[in-house]
Amino acid sequence: MRLRGILKVLVSLLVLTGSGLAIRQFRKTKQVSELPVAVSHRGEFLVLIRCRGQLQAHHSQQLAAPLDVTDLQIVWQAPAGSGVLKGQAVIRFDPSRTEQDLKDRKATLDQAQATLDQAVAQSKITEDQDKLDLSTARYNVERARLEASKQAIMSQIQGEESRIDLSLAEERLRVQEAAMVTHKRAYESRISALQRARENAQRLVDLAITHIALMELKSPLDGVVNYLPNYSQGSMNAQPFKVGDHVAAGQILAEIPEMSTLEMESKVEEVDRGRIAPGTSVLVHVDAFPEKVVRARIASITPLTEQSFNEWPPTRSFRAYAVLENPDPRMRPGMNAGSDLIEKRIPDAVSIPTKALFTIGGKPAVYVRDGVRYVPTVVQVAARNPDEVAVQGLPGGTVVALAEPPKEPR
Repeated sequence: MRLRGILKVLVSLLVLTGSGLAIRQFRKTKQVSELPVAVSHRGEFLVLIRCRGQLQAHHSQQLAAPLDVTDLQIVWQAPAGSGVLKGQAVIRFDPSRTEQDLKDRKATLDQAQATLDQAVAQSKITEDQDKLDLSTARYNVERARLEASKQAIMSQIQGEESRIDLSLAEERLRVQEAAMVTHKRAYESRISALQRARENAQRLVDLAITHIALMELKSPLDGVVNYLPNYSQGSMNAQPFKVGDHVAAGQILAEIPEMSTLEMESKVEEVDRGRIAPGTSVLVHVDAFPEKVVRARIASITPLTEQSFNEWPPTRSFRAYAVLENPDPRMRPGMNAGSDLIEKRIPDAVSIPTKALFTIGGKPAVYVRDGVRYVPTVVQVAARNPDEVAVQGLPGGTVVALAEPPKEPR
């Protein structure tokens, strides 16, 4: 009986010990299976310089209110951000006052034209009358000269009278010639003044017609509409120009960026400036379209750094401008974006996520899954990226842990 009791106790201890080991192994297996993992990838590895920036148009033109037109009020405008073609209307002003000015100026022009026509007609009548009077005076002179030539056969008194008549006829002829010249010059001066008045009236009419044409601002190129803030109510209440706003002469109202010149402006840290150059390939990730990657190429880099006070302490960085190869039609200037500047390409490299690289014994290593456990494996780092690491000593397709496995109790 005593031996049987001892055997029961030993069996119970063995069962408890086995259960504990089984539970411990189950927990260990569960912890290992719950670890996040990744698979190493073999292929081209890109050494990147990650930057932030925004999209901008290299070429754009502004729309300004007419300089010599007063009391402008917007009555229609194209929707903000909409695409427009060259020559398409963007903003229209109220033309009622200018149209009324045009009517008044046309009436003044018609009156000036009528006065000029009347003066020209009167000048023609006076000229014809002067020509008739001149012909009559010349006839009288010839007749008086003929009578004076008969003094040899006439009495002395009649001859003297004929000479006097000839002198009077010649004097009338000179007076008539002088009057004709005076009339001609007077009418020429008056007609010239009336012509100037008519030309001035015509210029005012043409100016009013030009002003009416300026009541509609058209796009100078193909692009999108971007309305600028209206500071007439103060900088704190500034809002983009809208229908109903009164506009001052010459005020800048909108900007039309040319979408074909869209480029990426990236802020490059000073430590990374020596790693890039014009021609460097760029991968652009627009925040509004995270699923789309646009390829670009650096066209220029600012020679000097620019200081930014948007954060403290102020930072200095270079500006790199990359031309987009195939921009998305949805992209607009001012959109925030990230850019990956490709410093170098490593062909046939094995890459793993940055989180899969650990330091074991002062050396870089990864945890390779081997069944239900992870085996630490020392590797060599060939290159780094913000998200990935190129390593040597690890085959492609290997499952590695993204977190350090739990340590086994001693």
